[in-house]
Amino acid sequence: MDKYNEVNMTKAVPLNSVDHSELRVITERSAAYGDDVWYALTFPLEFRSLQASYPIFFQKDARTGKFLCLALLGFTEGENLYLRDGRWDASYVPLAIRRQPFLIGRQTVFEEGQEKNQRVVHIDLENPRVNSEKGEALFLQHGGNSPYLDQVADMLEAIHQGLGQNEGFIAALLAHELLESFTLDITLDNGERNQLVGFYTINEDRLRQLDGETLAQLHSAGYLEAIFMAMASQSNVRRLMDEKNRRVAGG
Repeated sequence: MDKYNEVNMTKAVPLNSVDHSELRVITERSAAYGDDVWYALTFPLEFRSLQASYPIFFQKDARTGKFLCLALLGFTEGENLYLRDGRWDASYVPLAIRRQPFLIGRQTVFEEGQEKNQRVVHIDLENPRVNSEKGEALFLQHGGNSPYLDQVADMLEAIHQGLGQNEGFIAALLAHELLESFTLDITLDNGERNQLVGFYTINEDRLRQLDGETLAQLHSAGYLEAIFMAMASQSNVRRLMDEKNRRVAGG
């Protein structure tokens, strides 16, 4: 999956009301629109919203060596167990999913003779959600952003702020040895087995050994709540297993 703040889609361009005045975006949830992914990238500020429905784990990026936070949606590539009968079967859809086909990009502008680099909304024109006939309008008929586009801008800003906290959060987990690797073995009712490797979770034994001052520091930084949210979220693995069993059984 592409990173939140990288313009690396096939045809991502800065959004503007002149060239894109007629564009619309389909907001329905379907594999046909690219929602058939088995995890979604996330960040600590989103954990509270996610933990009621999704298991939250961590994974090391093989390319950069940096740890990523993710919400698990399925057990195999291309499997999203929250897509059901043409809808998303959870009250909250992760921002990594909802933001499509938009992303944060950078654009160089000149103000008062000085070159500045600013964040701007980009849109992937080749995304199947983008068209000129169906879905949410991006701009009003007589000019200005539509309410939907304003929501998108707010969402992208939330992502930007969340990612800003992510680096410090991961650094704190590593500094206190709070991440441990694990293998998730899933055995379905029909005997089928799935094994997930390369994931990390919170080391609860190590967490219990931390002194009061360290816990206070984690709490002050807003990290302790995220740690507990991630731990609590793992009960949702059972929900994923139940849904997988239902589909395997033809339900």
